Amino acid sequence: MKPVNEIPTPVDLSAFWMPFTANQQFKAAPRILTSAAGMHYRSEDGRTILDGTAGLWCCNAGHGRREIAEAVAAQISHLDFAPTFQMGHPLPFELADRLVEIAPPGFKHVFYTNSGSESVDTALKIALAWQRARGEGTRTRLIGRERGYHGVGFGGISVGGIPGNRKWFGSLLPGVDHLPHTLDIARNAFTRGLPEACPALADELEQLVFLHDASNIAAVIVEPIAGSTGVILPPKGYLKRLREICTRHGILLIFDEVITGFGRLGAPFAAQEFEVLPDMITCAKGLTNGAIPMGAVLVQGQLYDDMMAAGKGGIELFHGYTYSGHPVAAAAGLATLEIYRQEQLLTRARDMASYWEAAAHSLKGCKHVKDVRNYGLVAGVELEPMAGAPGRRAYEVFVRCFERGALIRVTGDTIALSPPLIIEREQIDQLFNLLQEALQAQV
Repeated sequence: MKPVNEIPTPVDLSAFWMPFTANQQFKAAPRILTSAAGMHYRSEDGRTILDGTAGLWCCNAGHGRREIAEAVAAQISHLDFAPTFQMGHPLPFELADRLVEIAPPGFKHVFYTNSGSESVDTALKIALAWQRARGEGTRTRLIGRERGYHGVGFGGISVGGIPGNRKWFGSLLPGVDHLPHTLDIARNAFTRGLPEACPALADELEQLVFLHDASNIAAVIVEPIAGSTGVILPPKGYLKRLREICTRHGILLIFDEVITGFGRLGAPFAAQEFEVLPDMITCAKGLTNGAIPMGAVLVQGQLYDDMMAAGKGGIELFHGYTYSGHPVAAAAGLATLEIYRQEQLLTRARDMASYWEAAAHSLKGCKHVKDVRNYGLVAGVELEPMAGAPGRRAYEVFVRCFERGALIRVTGDTIALSPPLIIEREQIDQLFNLLQEALQAQV
């Protein structure tokens, strides 16, 4: 058998049912990536592709990091797998210590998962279990937000608010409600950074408390910045107001930081950037720089202490995964965090943000651009949809960018950009110049 890096793309692509992909459309004209290094992919036809999306919001330190590859190779030959049910091995304990060091104040414990979806479902289960452990077993209702993306587990799509992710799968979890989303293009188009405060948006939570009574509500989960739905920013003060309302009513607040975690906004986590302390933080993606699947839930100390007290020496949380704290994933995580530390990548987005912002807003005036939104090293460019064909315009821009040598991401008619945190100014210029060319080529 050939080395895996020499295996060509099969002629027949039908066996692989691709995720979140129009399979027939893709397989009729496939776009295949064969290698990656630094800020770039290499396509099957030998072209260099500038990565404007950090893979899928995950390769924050860029591609092909030798340190991660060596750590993974060393670990897999030393201890490929060990169970963490009633057993242990050193690496997940060490990684948890390193995560706690960069987490916001009060976060003292880590529960491992294998993805952002699993992190969300884990956090929701912890919330329900904690409420029960403290004698509040009637608190079973969960509140998400319209246009929110919280992965593809049944818990995540229930609290999520993207219609395409929900409509195919029946009634989902019962007892779930949703806050309104925070996008208001009519008033906030082309805002640089966070839009101005709109207290009524957060105060919608008070209306849900009035409707259901706080004694029935376990938790609220939101993305600090909603990424997968098209980069929707919170108005100034919005997250702090949610925190105040949750605290007043004994409701847990969960930040889904699968996208915003690990330096995307200029701090290790958005909770630090926006100075709001949730009760739990979900993460994944950048935890291992995308090299090995791994996720985690960071938990405030008081929640853990309460669960330990209620456990009375037995199993305190009947939940977990075969691969929770997998040794090879943990090795990748430790190597990734060391890269972040040495290269100061967890705060680099703050230094690059103003240049990134100016480049993003240079697209104002391009064909069919109706809004640009930005924060840290993330941007959303919203396009006017084609009549009767929602999503088609952005998809065509996506294809044109790939043909010109840049990888972007589209969701609906919004272009989402989130480059590796190692991006330099000349690469920012290149990315937005290529995007501008693709936009101007539209009909």
